[in-house]
Amino acid sequence: MKSPTRLWRNFDFVLFGVTLVLIIYGVLMIRSATQGAVDTDLISRVPRQIQYAVIGIGIFFLIAALDYRLLGALQPYIYGFLVFLLGLVAVLGQVGAAGAQRWLTVGLPVQPSELAKVLLVLTLGQHLQRQYTKLNKLRTVFISLGYVGLPAGFIFLQPSLGITILIMFTWVVMVWAAGLRYRHIGLFLMIAMIGMPLLWSSMEDYQRARIFSFFGCSSVAGGERGDECYNIFQARISIGSGGAFGKGYASGTQSQLRFLRVRHTDFIFSVIAEELGFAGSVSVFVLIGVLLWRIMRAAALARDPLGSLICYGMAAIIFFQTVVSTGMNLNILPVTGLTLPLISSGGSSLLTLLFGLGMVESVVMRQEK
Repeated sequence: MKSPTRLWRNFDFVLFGVTLVLIIYGVLMIRSATQGAVDTDLISRVPRQIQYAVIGIGIFFLIAALDYRLLGALQPYIYGFLVFLLGLVAVLGQVGAAGAQRWLTVGLPVQPSELAKVLLVLTLGQHLQRQYTKLNKLRTVFISLGYVGLPAGFIFLQPSLGITILIMFTWVVMVWAAGLRYRHIGLFLMIAMIGMPLLWSSMEDYQRARIFSFFGCSSVAGGERGDECYNIFQARISIGSGGAFGKGYASGTQSQLRFLRVRHTDFIFSVIAEELGFAGSVSVFVLIGVLLWRIMRAAALARDPLGSLICYGMAAIIFFQTVVSTGMNLNILPVTGLTLPLISSGGSSLLTLLFGLGMVESVVMRQEK
């Protein structure tokens, strides 16, 4: 057994340092996006984000200190707890302003779907490790799909289409990393195409409206799609007006004059682009790129399939959320409500991402064979 000193010698300070810089970056941009607000919820966003960040960093170090294989051994209990929690949301969850039933209050409001996306990385990784030699069989792959399909179904019914798609994307990345055979890919693509009409019919009206607005907002400024298109237009104005170096911190017109809605969450990238310009936007991609590089490095150093799969799963989450969040700000992807990792306001998202990055750190610290 390793001594504590030797164990922490492998601690990835670059991974932690980049994570900390992204959190500070986020707090500063949330402060800019919410300054001068009169809404009590917006006023409290910065202190709450700092509070969640402090708790999350504590969770990061706690999970890093734990052996990730011990967490993997608890897979049946963690998975059962997760399904129970998502079922509890369906019964006792709080309904938000948009009609989505996603929240539970346990002292602080939490969003179990955010927790699900990270815990599924751990439990699915353990499940795939046990089936590692059987992934050439289609039955094994279908079982893994059903494994994530149950919690994903609960999340879809809340409804939360963005996190549902994120979970399915993470499943694809992890089964691919575990050894998905080429001959199975075509079959799953065909199943996905067949299931699209069912998915469309199950979506809420506002979700379909978002997709329609994505295809129509380039030429529609008002009329029946004006409301759905409003924030997309404001985001494009914000990004386009930022120039090379922006208008200055807390000096953006679209954000400071409140033309841009939900600027502290879904559209925080537009605030960055307007106030810090192209340079500030690129710095976000560079920081997240370094974070992804360190996670993939951890996957290469992992001593077993579980460690590698945890890292691949966390990389998939951060990559997908970054692409989708920035893509919807640039109007090249539909609006889904996914946060920009570690930057957008949101306590549940921040805590769960730090939990997941703590697992990656645990893998790095135990890299030796």
